[in-house]
Amino acid sequence: MKRYRIPSSRSFWQKTVNYRTALLYLLPSLLLFGVFMFYPMFYSLYLSFFFTDAQGDPTTFVGFENYAYLWESASFRRSVLVTIIFVLLTVPASVILALFLALLANEKLRGIGWYRTIFASTLGMSVAASAVIWLFMFHPTTGVLNAALQALQLPAVSWLQDSTMALISISITTIWMNTGFSFLILLGGLQNIDEHLYESARIDGAGYFYQLRRITVPMLSPTLFFIITITFINAFQSFGQVDILTGGGPAEATNLIIYSIYREAFIYYQFGPASAMAIVLFAAVLLLTLLQFKFGERKVHYQ
Repeated sequence: MKRYRIPSSRSFWQKTVNYRTALLYLLPSLLLFGVFMFYPMFYSLYLSFFFTDAQGDPTTFVGFENYAYLWESASFRRSVLVTIIFVLLTVPASVILALFLALLANEKLRGIGWYRTIFASTLGMSVAASAVIWLFMFHPTTGVLNAALQALQLPAVSWLQDSTMALISISITTIWMNTGFSFLILLGGLQNIDEHLYESARIDGAGYFYQLRRITVPMLSPTLFFIITITFINAFQSFGQVDILTGGGPAEATNLIIYSIYREAFIYYQFGPASAMAIVLFAAVLLLTLLQFKFGERKVHYQ
């Protein structure tokens, strides 16, 4: 009869040494994620089923009543519409502008390093500093934008006071803020494309736009997919520029979902509905991101 040897605990301990070593290296990150991401997320899910007091402590279990309240709230529905418009205004424009600047900066021209520094300069600025700069530029009387319009004999614009222009102004600020990061990533992707592909195309008589369509965009598609995904997620999380420039106004014209969560929780002290909004926003972004991976990644060309 053949006898089977049962592995000893010592052999199992030796086999898992690599896993335990990896876990040891990951432990600091896991602790940080647990404290600052996972715990707040699960606690928000917990609070979304309760009424809370002014300190945020749960008092009465209400089940899905907070979620039902959101769909009955005209303010929340408006914030959803405003957020969708904001995402449509900022994401395509940010990616196209960053790609255009990256294509320019990738050319072998004299002094191109200075332009690369200028294009990437927004990356080193905080949201608060960027918003304050644009706050002065949007000023109705002393702002440089209205001064330029008046110099062209055009009427001044109420950038932040008009309900239509306010969202456009916030979008312009956000596009400018996102350009630096997207530009650097796309420029790095362009510089990783094999130059021999362009040389072969030029020998065959291919023009610049044909090379752009057949070589640059396909080879850059993984980087573009990453930038589109990150810009898309960041658009849903835009808060600082809204708080500093408009405070969600005028007439809730710039009241994005993320700002509506802040206002509901820290101005009205309604932590239950605010937590429900946060969970709805998380679920929406997760679903849209998964759809983007499912359908958008098919067009990505990996080398």
